[in-house]
Amino acid sequence: MKCLDTYPLIEIAIGNEKFTSLLNEDFVITDITISEFYYVLLQRYNEQTADFWYRKLEPYCVIVPRETLIKAVKFRHENKKRDLAFFDCVGYIFAIENNYKFLTGDNEFEDFENVIYLK
Repeated sequence: MKCLDTYPLIEIAIGNEKFTSLLNEDFVITDITISEFYYVLLQRYNEQTADFWYRKLEPYCVIVPRETLIKAVKFRHENKKRDLAFFDCVGYIFAIENNYKFLTGDNEFEDFENVIYLK
């Protein structure tokens, strides 16, 4: 099982064939990540596009427990020299806690364990 970051979601939305095949695999998206993805689509396109992708991906969304959010904040603080985004830290910690792989294209996570780095 994979936990998708915002980067692969954007690539899926723009039709990048390297990423669209992910829709045929088992994956989850944290509520935090889907909200970031929605914002990106709202900025780049419009509310209609953001709503379309939200509805399409909503069945894959999972709630992140508060304890996980706190662990993500601590993880971000421990790695502050890397300038990690909070959204990404939440996805990464959630993936670790649930024995999922964190799929991202963010360079900051390339050398972390439990990460599938795809560009």
